[in-house]
Amino acid sequence: MVLEDPDVEMIVAEIEVSEHDVETPNGRFHCTMKGVPKGDRPVILTFHDVGLNYKTCWNTLFDHEDMAEIMQHFAVCHVDAPGQHEGANTFSAGYEYPSMDQLAESLPLMGYKKYFLIGFDLCIFQLDYPNMVEGLVLININSCAEGWMDWAAHKISGWTHAEPDMIITHLFGKEEIHHNHDLIATYRHHIMNDMNLFNLHLFVKSYESRRDLEIERPVPGSNARTLKCPSLLVVGDSSPAVEAVVECNTKLDPTKATLLKVRAPLHSLCRPGKLTEAFKYFIQGMGYMPAASMTRLVRSRTASGSSVTSFDGNRSRSHTSEGNRSRSHTNEGSRSRSHTAENPHGRSHTDSSMDTTANNNVDQGVSKSAEVSC
Repeated sequence: MVLEDPDVEMIVAEIEVSEHDVETPNGRFHCTMKGVPKGDRPVILTFHDVGLNYKTCWNTLFDHEDMAEIMQHFAVCHVDAPGQHEGANTFSAGYEYPSMDQLAESLPLMGYKKYFLIGFDLCIFQLDYPNMVEGLVLININSCAEGWMDWAAHKISGWTHAEPDMIITHLFGKEEIHHNHDLIATYRHHIMNDMNLFNLHLFVKSYESRRDLEIERPVPGSNARTLKCPSLLVVGDSSPAVEAVVECNTKLDPTKATLLKVRAPLHSLCRPGKLTEAFKYFIQGMGYMPAASMTRLVRSRTASGSSVTSFDGNRSRSHTSEGNRSRSHTNEGSRSRSHTAENPHGRSHTDSSMDTTANNNVDQGVSKSAEVSC
């Protein structure tokens, strides 16, 4: 099933696509590989949300016009959780579905050395295997276990009627559920007809049983449990996950984390142009794709004569002062040259700003983390 969006142009490119299963101690994962790993560059690994699979979660984004350039630089590995891919066989009665921790622990077994992670509930991967993750894009992240499943836990027995609606509530806000009937009907039809409902029920129970991440914002001299790589937290500004994402952002290192609020009433992935633009500048901030072209979103702003106070405008200014800013973060002035040498180790906190506002300082001398709206 393809979820169509008027802002999406399908890309026909010569990218090799292959599908295979990966057996792990925690179950069989279905993987779809697009492209071939390039040298020592990380592979983009995606993991879908509850109630979706890689196609319904990621095709709209990765088929977008501006993602094609990124995919020329990086291979992509789309991972489906056990039993969630199209045509999956039904698990036997009594099958013990892996926990969310076990799912995350299995992802390093996909066979690659370094990753950019994009998806849902991927923090555990980075926390347990920090040296394997170069960058992390988290959609609707909630660092606490409680959430929409608490509201719906008592309805588990009414699976075929209740849980699809619970998943819709998880994906979209109340306003969208009441006003965008066609979109909601499309997702509900997908859940009821394209997913293996028995397998999905097991995945939902696993999600319901997940544990808190127990992360905290580091302070000088502490050894806090936190994400140690550059992180982009993305949420639709009317998503039911907004408060949880904002709260999670307050627990991260402000020099490494950026919060992106997509100004759209839909689930953030329904606005792929904005997310693609953010991701492009995110990976550029780590020294990759220094000569990347403007995204279509920026070109349209420029052509219309609007004021481009976005990622590209701010980054174009940042290149002139990158050395000073890099030295202030790392005391390594040479990192400012990463944008011309495409040095993957010349990474810095994403300096993007779409109407940027800053969070409160944790204490004096600690940089503010960026909150971005687009």
